[in-house]
Parts: sequence; structure tokens; C-alpha cells
Amino acid sequence: MSPALAGFLQVGLLVLALAICYRPLGDYIARVVTSEKDWRAERVIYRVMGVDPKADQRWSVYLRSMLAFSAISVLAVYLLERIQGHLFLSNGMSGVTPDLAWNTAASFTTNTNWQNYSGETTMGYLTQMSGLAVQNFLSAAVGIAVAIALVRGFMRSRTDRLGNFWVDVTRITIRVLLPLSLIGAIILIAGGAVDNFTATHVIHTLTGGSQNMVGGPVASQEVIKEMGNNGGGFYNANSSHPFENPNPFTNWFEIFLILVIPFSLARTFGKMVKDNRQGYAIVSVMAILWLASASLLSFFEHQGSGVATHAAGAAMEGKNVAFGIPGSSLFAASTTVTSTGAVNSFHDSFTPFGGGVALFNMMMGEIVPGGVGAGLYGILIIAIVTVFIGGLMVGRTPEYIGKKIRPAEMKYAALYILTTPTVVLVFAGLSLAFKVPRASILNPGPHGLTEIVYAFTSMANNNGSAFAGLTTNTTWYNVTGGIAMLLARFAPMVFALGVAGSLARQQTVPASVGTMPTHKPLFVGMVIGVILIVVGLTYFPALALGPFAEGLH
Repeated sequence: MSPALAGFLQVGLLVLALAICYRPLGDYIARVVTSEKDWRAERVIYRVMGVDPKADQRWSVYLRSMLAFSAISVLAVYLLERIQGHLFLSNGMSGVTPDLAWNTAASFTTNTNWQNYSGETTMGYLTQMSGLAVQNFLSAAVGIAVAIALVRGFMRSRTDRLGNFWVDVTRITIRVLLPLSLIGAIILIAGGAVDNFTATHVIHTLTGGSQNMVGGPVASQEVIKEMGNNGGGFYNANSSHPFENPNPFTNWFEIFLILVIPFSLARTFGKMVKDNRQGYAIVSVMAILWLASASLLSFFEHQGSGVATHAAGAAMEGKNVAFGIPGSSLFAASTTVTSTGAVNSFHDSFTPFGGGVALFNMMMGEIVPGGVGAGLYGILIIAIVTVFIGGLMVGRTPEYIGKKIRPAEMKYAALYILTTPTVVLVFAGLSLAFKVPRASILNPGPHGLTEIVYAFTSMANNNGSAFAGLTTNTTWYNVTGGIAMLLARFAPMVFALGVAGSLARQQTVPASVGTMPTHKPLFVGMVIGVILIVVGLTYFPALALGPFAEGLH
């Protein structure tokens, strides 16, 4: 089978599987977050936390609950890392250094999972399971909860209540993420991923030698790493390691896990606002840009320049030969259009334009389909901006899902859009301006610029993938990276919940002759245009000086 045919089959089967799951999973999530009944296990959790599950929170209280929960999570993971040498199942690992522990705690709490360390040589089993894996669940649940709160802003009328944060996080974790993770982990184990407490595996090589490889509870963390759009690998090699991702089937299945919830949440949105056409419009934007990204990235990796590249038939440097160009390109595109950050190939060795596509994917705000929850509330903010622009063009008050888009909503939306680029460009600029962080660049010229811009784009967009040609386990990158991840995760959440609170206070208005239809192809095209223009105008100088300059040279 030719690589091109293999690539088409992978994409075709993936689209089919996602389409099959879109409706049932999206409807199920909608039922979970709108149900009036609590499970027994949930009621026990509420009693332990002292939470009244029937209390409806204002958007400001919802926000404070989310921030308090996340702050406690950062402190808990930081403490666990620092004292892991004194705990059981530490595998002989000593406590993590303060700056690295800070970076890692911020990373896993923000759903970024940026790693400035090698997992198998830095983190013991207890830290991996009770710290990092737990945050894989909770950070994903927080993202989905904020998205649901924004959708409630469209649903509700003349109220300042958006639901209960503690109920949303508990239900999403127990009813959605845990059951799906259990099924997914069994499939990964059946596919060859390991899940044990064996300290080492002895591998016999083809040359007659042997190599010791560390085992561990890998599959159980791998499944939520992908499905929760986290991305932190148990091993330094991440999803190119045979214990995490053994073969082409598991590679395809992990891509499916990355995309299934973000795409299905568009259906949840349509179901909750009682207009499934709105969900189809949003998922169309996501699907078009995701497929375009995967196609472009695969094309550039097949067209790599140089004698070695042409002799190999493609740019195979840094890629697992079991996956080849199709599996590597599809994985790279899918992981960078979401906030996953898992990698099965070395992005630093991609062709300049191939790496540029991965970088551009993250710069779009990871809304195609984006991270679990974060992608939905991000694209709804873009939809609000699109409706506002459309209203200006025809001279009418813009409306979206029965709510007027007023200056208050646009201020929140503008702040949302500006936050992440500001964090990325400021920290990248400082890293280029100062001598110490600049010394971490391993490749001079445009590629070195791309490495730094990619690093902060990945951290600020809560992706976590790395170009890896940059020495980031330094005090500068650990400290500034942690700050960047926290700012760019929670500031947009503040503005998204502000929009939700503002919308919920409005009276729902019926559609009129002058209302822009937001379920038709014209609106889909406008949303895509706004996404590309906003990203292009914001990041074009950095892209021009980095991947564009390197590729054209």
C-alpha cells in the first residue's frame, strides 16, 4: 500500500468514527450537565466538600470556585513533586527542584502538560498517578465546565446564575471522563501498551544485545492524556515510545481519542441551545480547518528538500518508521489544533513549512476543534466577534442564539482574543532580548527564533508540544513558562465567564428578518475568515521571520 493511500484511509476512517460518535456522545454530555439527579457517589463527594449541589452560582462565584480549585491543584502537585523522595512508589526518584516543580505543577493544572523533564527518570509512580494523571482528569473537566457555563449564558434569560462549578466538574469527571478512559485504557492495553509496576523490562535487540526499559502505569495515563487533551507523556519520547503507542492501530486510536470529545461538544452546544443546526455550523468550521491543516502538513512533509529527504521519499528524520509520514502528519496536525501536545514525532525536525503549519495551528487558539471545553468556548467567542462584524456590515444590531451582542460582550471578547498573543509575544520577545535565555537556542537563525516562539505559543495556548531544539529546563524557562501557562489559561476563562454572565442577564429576543442566519454556509465561511485574519494579523511578523524565512531560504 502506498503512503498516500494509507494516509487517505486513516483520515477517512477517522472522519467516519468521529461522525458516528458525534451525536450520541454530544447528546450524552448534554444530559449529564443538565440532569437534575445526582449519583450516590456524587452526593458523597458533595458532602465531603460541603457543597450544596442545588445552589446556582453567579458567574463571579463560579469563577472564584474555578480559580480556588485550580490554585489548590497547583499547590498539591507542587508539594507532591517536592517530597516524592520520601514517599512510597518513588522508584528511587528524589524530590523535583523548585523551579521545575513549579513549572510542572502549573503545566498539569492548566491542561498544558509541557514537560521540561524526562518522565521515566524524574517522576515516581505515585507522582505520575496521584499527581499528574489526576490533573489530567481535573484540568480537562474544568475546561468543559467553563464551556458549559458559557452555553448556559445563551440558554438562560434575565438571571445572573450559570450553574454550579463543583457539580459540573464532579459530573464531567465521574460520568464522562472516567468511563470513557476505562474503555480506552483496555483498548490500548489490548493494542500493546503497558500498564504495570515493573521497574524495568529487558529488551533483546536485533544485534544480540539487551536494553533495560522502564515499565509503569502507562496505558491508564495515556488514555486520559489523549482524551483529555493533556499531552504529558509517561516517557520522554512521548507517543513515539512503543510502550505508550505500540503500533499503527494504537496511533490511529490515540488520534481518535484526541478529537472525539472536542468535536462532540459542538453537538452538546446545539442540543443545549435547542438548535442542532448551530452545532453543525460550529463543527463544520472545526472540521474544515482541521482537515486543511492535516493536508498541508502532510504535503510539506512529503515535499521536503535535500538529497537525504528525496532519497528517503519524504522528510523521515525524527519520525517513527512504524507510523511514517501519514501517521506522523495526522498526529501532529491533530495534536496542535487541540490543546493536547502529545507527539509521536520530533516537530523540530519537520520541514520549515510543516513545522510552520503546526505552529500556526496553535496560534489559531486551538479552536479547530481545540482543547476539551476550551475549544468550544474559544470558537463561540470567535462566533460572537463574527456576528458583530456581520452586524456592522449591514447596519443592524448583531444577535447570536437569541442574544444581542452589545459593547459589553465585545469588550470581553476583545480581551479574550488579545490575552494569549500578548503573553506569547511578550515572553518570546524577552527570551530573545536577554542573553541567558537566548543561550538555550541550539539552532541559530530563523529556526532558533521559531523554537522560542513555538515554545511560548505552546505554553500559552496550553498545548504542551515542543520543537525540542531549545534547552528549556532552566530557571528562566521554568519560571516564565509557569507564569505564561497560568495567565493564558485562566485570563481567557475569566473573560469567557464574563461573556456568559452578561448574556444570561439579557432577555432572549426572537429572530427577525434582519437576524443573520448563523447555521448556514455563509456564516461558516465568515467564522473561518475571522479566525485566519485575526491569527494572520497578530502573528504574521513572527511567522515571516521564522518558518517562512527558513522555508524560502
